[in-house]
Amino acid sequence: MNTTTPPTIQFTNGAAYERYMGLWSQQVGQAFIDWLDAPSGGRWLDVGCGNGAFTELVAQRCQPQALAGIDPSAQQLDFARARASTAQAEYVQGDAMALPYGAAQFDVAVMPLVIFFLSDPALGVAEMARVVRPGGLVAAYSWDMPAGGFPYALLQDELTSLGVAVPTPPSPQASDMDVLAKLWAGAGLRDIATRDITVQRTYASFGDYWATVQGAPSMGAKLAALSAEHTATLKARLQARLVANAAGEITCAARANAIFGTV
Repeated sequence: MNTTTPPTIQFTNGAAYERYMGLWSQQVGQAFIDWLDAPSGGRWLDVGCGNGAFTELVAQRCQPQALAGIDPSAQQLDFARARASTAQAEYVQGDAMALPYGAAQFDVAVMPLVIFFLSDPALGVAEMARVVRPGGLVAAYSWDMPAGGFPYALLQDELTSLGVAVPTPPSPQASDMDVLAKLWAGAGLRDIATRDITVQRTYASFGDYWATVQGAPSMGAKLAALSAEHTATLKARLQARLVANAAGEITCAARANAIFGTV
């Protein structure tokens, strides 16, 4: 197959993204919230909130006094606004590198699974630090992209082996733990802490996995464009690597790097 320059990843279907990434996001998000252990009742900002998967966890578990989410995708925000549990949240379409808020308006700002999508991660961290009050928390977690921590890294590998140019985020290196620590220190944050989080997800069958990845913002269009021959080859390669149990279930693991610091 002919390769081309990978296009920009577009997030235009909140429901498809929920099936593809929502459960992954919620699992790692729950572990992250437990670790962050932020005081309840604060003013929270979810930077790059997408379809509201993490915003929902904050609403359910952190008793926020105020809750806001910002994301560039109107379609994702529409899905987020439909979540009954986040009815209190103010969702705004905007840029993580130019947050539409004044200084010191929040107690906690979190960037969940987003920092590698920023063209200038340092600016994104600086913006979070700007809008959080002194003593507040600036935090993030992201799939460890350089080390293969992304939940669908295996699928990316197999598509690449077929000559398919898989779309990639602009700053995958920003999810490396050492890079994250330097970004937080560079923003003047103190008392910086880091940890890795490993989570698992079980798909009912290979058919469930295959249907799920059709909604991938980064790979769905590429999968749809494959020839019948390449689709069969890809499925065979994936099934050889995604070993099913006696019930036909497939369990996959993913790893994220997490960080927080104090303004």
